[in-house]
Amino acid sequence: MALALTRRQQEIYDYLKEHLWEFPHPPTLDELCTALGLSSKGSLHKQIQALIEAGLVAPMNNRRRGIRLAEEDAELPDENALPMMGYIAAGRPIEAIDHQETVQVPDFLRTSKSCYVLQVRGGSMIEEGIMDGDHIVIEQRDSARNGEIVVALVDGSEATLKRIEQKQGAVILHPANSTMEAMTYSPDQVQIQGILVGQMRRYH
Repeated sequence: MALALTRRQQEIYDYLKEHLWEFPHPPTLDELCTALGLSSKGSLHKQIQALIEAGLVAPMNNRRRGIRLAEEDAELPDENALPMMGYIAAGRPIEAIDHQETVQVPDFLRTSKSCYVLQVRGGSMIEEGIMDGDHIVIEQRDSARNGEIVVALVDGSEATLKRIEQKQGAVILHPANSTMEAMTYSPDQVQIQGILVGQMRRYH
C-alpha cells in the first residue's frame, strides 16, 4: 500500500506525471530542481526518496539514471518516442492538429532539447527533399537564423513549413519549389515554433 504523501510530495508527483515526457531524457535531480524552481537539491532528494518508498517513483541506479515514474512503462512514452503533433502544410498554411500520439525517433534525428514530430502535407519543399507524407522532427524554439527551415505560425492560427528570411520590417517564408512564390509577412504576423532537425520517410 502506498504511503501517504505530504502536500509538497504530492505537488512533485503531480508535476512528474504531467511534465516528465517534456524532458529529452529522464531528468536528473539538478534538472528537476531547475524545472520546479527549487533552490535545494538535498531537499528535493528527500522528497523523491519518499516517492520511491511510496512506490510512485522508480528507484534510481547506475543502469537507469534519472527520475522515472514507477508506472512510466505503462503510461509514458519511452526515451525514443516523441509527441506527434499532427500535420504541417508544405504548401499554403494549414493548422497543425494535436493528435496526442507518439512516434519512435532515433537519437541521431533529434537534439537534446524538446522536440516533436509533424507529418508533411503538400509539395512546396520538394526541392529540399521534403516530400508529402514525410515525418519531420522539429526542435521547439521561438527563434531561428536566416536560412533555417522552420515551422512558422502565421496570424496565430495557421502553421507552415518554410525556409525563413528575416529582414527589417519583414519576414519572408520561402518554398523550395520553383513553381511557387515566397510569402512575405510583417514580423508581428509570424511566430516561430521550431526548426527542422530530422526527417523520416517510409517506402512502400
